[in-house]
This record gives sequence, structure tokens and C-alpha cells, in this order.
Amino acid sequence: MTADNPSEAKSRRVGLRTRIARIIAKPGFQRWAARFPLTRGVARREGEALFDLVQGFVSSQVLFAIVRLELIHRLMDGPMTVGQLAQGSGVPVERMQRLVQAGAALGLMRRRGDLFSVTQKGAALIGVPGLQQMILHHDVLYRDLSDPVEFLKGNKETELAGFWPYVFGAEGATDPETTAVYSDLMAKSQGLVAQDTLRAIKLDGIQMMLDVGSGSGAFAEAAATAYPDLKVTLFDLPKVVDAASTRLSNSAVKDRIEASAGSFRDDPLPQGAEAISLIRVLYDHEDTTVVALLEAAFGTLPSGGRIIISEPMSGGQTPEKSGDVYFAFYCMAMRTGTVRSQNRIAELLKTTGFSDVQTPKSARPFVTSVVTATKP
Repeated sequence: MTADNPSEAKSRRVGLRTRIARIIAKPGFQRWAARFPLTRGVARREGEALFDLVQGFVSSQVLFAIVRLELIHRLMDGPMTVGQLAQGSGVPVERMQRLVQAGAALGLMRRRGDLFSVTQKGAALIGVPGLQQMILHHDVLYRDLSDPVEFLKGNKETELAGFWPYVFGAEGATDPETTAVYSDLMAKSQGLVAQDTLRAIKLDGIQMMLDVGSGSGAFAEAAATAYPDLKVTLFDLPKVVDAASTRLSNSAVKDRIEASAGSFRDDPLPQGAEAISLIRVLYDHEDTTVVALLEAAFGTLPSGGRIIISEPMSGGQTPEKSGDVYFAFYCMAMRTGTVRSQNRIAELLKTTGFSDVQTPKSARPFVTSVVTATKP
């Protein structure tokens, strides 16, 4: 007996999966599976999972309303009735009843008789930095996705592209109000990213780091706090680094953080760093811009210098929800950039000359994933 050709064996497996899928897709099979003792549990779970997908938009709107009305904040003072929660909200009591009932179904609240209280999940909604601001900002994304097919065809302008104009070049981030909103949102949401990034890497022995696209300076501050001998240079657009410098003016590590204004698209990177960090930068830009930035980083670093990339990423061959659903569509709505897998970023790094590429397993892919490399 001869061994199977690997490609033929793979083809047979794919064919078998296709035949099984066709059987499962038949309504008659679904009726049988829902009754048969050995399959009805699986059928129920699959049905519930499908319904979660169907009603997902409604859940997100319930979440939006709960955050906007600050119901969780109010429940932090103790259990309340629907009537108490409705006071001052402008929402009729009977409709508030529907909202808090939905909040309890989603696990954000707990119902005991006529009283509603906050759950641990609901409390975490307040405790996760930047989460509430991001949820409230989603009204823009929802409008952009109102016709997802036209959106995918690229036939409609998106509001989100106007919210993040800086990705089109330095001239885009000139409006003070837009810059302020961007900086505030980034400052509040980048704390968790900094935490997970610093868990995944080591900066021992590095004296100077350049944080490109530094935003609020949250990562620079966290890195300088964790490594007392580390000095960091922020590099971002003028209005962004001005806001970051103001935010960091009372920081305990302010003396080890300096700012350098410029655009990595148009200006040379500051010299002298032993490491360069790109925190939530690459996924905002197309490959041509990313390759140019990596080449600039390679040219700036000394031999043995390190590059650190941290941002939401695609699951690649193993698709996952945060990167391949949420962030993928968010990037499309921005009209530039894309989520990339760790392997894809590793390829780009190798193409630009980096070696010793590391892709550590992410503790929380919905927060960030990390890729590092070294200049030979």
C-alpha cells in the first residue's frame, strides 16, 4: 500500500468537509439534529451562537445607550429601581424597563425583584481605560456600516476617515478640536496596550528609545516608569506632541521624556535611539507607507538595535474576532491601512533588513499583539 500524496489527502479532507456542510445546511437535518439526543445539545449551542450573530447589532446599541445614559455609573451607588434609573434621563419608565432588562440579559446588570444592580462585567466597563469613550465614538462607525455591501464596494464616503485625518499626512491633523478628541481617546485607551506590550518584551540595557507615532505618550510613560534608566523621545505631529507634553508635565518620569515634532511620512526620524517603538501605528497605513517607515527605522537604528511593533492584529491562518472582525472593518472605515497578522508584519520586517523576528503569543489579542526584531 502506497502512502497518500499530501495534496490528494488534503483534497479529500476538504471534499469531506464540503459534503458534511451541505448535509448540515439542509432544513430536514436541522430538524432531526434538534430532536436526536446525541446532537440536540450541539444543535442548540450552534443555534444560540447564530442568534448572537443575528442580534449583535442590537446588543451593541443597548450597550451604547447604557453608556450614554451612564446607568452603570449610577448603579455603582447601589441597587435602583427602573423608576429611579429613568429619572432625569428623558426615557419613559416603560422603555427604561426594556433597556435595563436587556442590560441584565447581556450580563452588565443583575435583577433581583424590582431592583437592578451592577455586575462585575458592568463594573469592568467603567474600569477599563478608554472603553466608554470608544463605545460612544462608535456612533460614527455604525453610520459608516449602515449599508455594509456598499461600504465593502468602496462606494461611500466614511465619517471615520474625517475623524482620523492624520493618517493621510501631517496636513490632515491641523484642526485643534479633532486633534484634542483624538489625543484624549488615545490617551485613555493606550494604558492597556502599554501594559500588555511591556509584558511581552524586555527593554533591559536600552538607554534610549524613540516612540514613533507616540500619540499621548502613554506607552513612553509606562516604559520609562518600568525601566528607571530608560530615556524616551516622543515623535509625532506638532499638535499631538504638544498635547502629550502637556499631559506628561506632571508625570514622575517627565525628566526622562522629551518631544520631537515631525511626520514620519515627510521628515527624518530623530537619531540616537537603541530601540524604536511603533505602538498602534502600522495598522493605520497602507503597505507602501509601512515599508517606508520600517526602512527609515532600519536606517536610524544602530547594529543590534531593536524595533517593537504593538497593535491589534489579524489572526492570519487562524482568524479571530477582535482583529478580523472589529479592527479589520474599523480600518476599512478609516479608508487607509489594514490589520496585519504577526506573520505578515514579520515578512515586512525581514524585507526591510531586520532579523531575529519574534512573535510572542498575545495574552489578550483584543488589546494588542506584539512583533519585535533586531537590526543585524
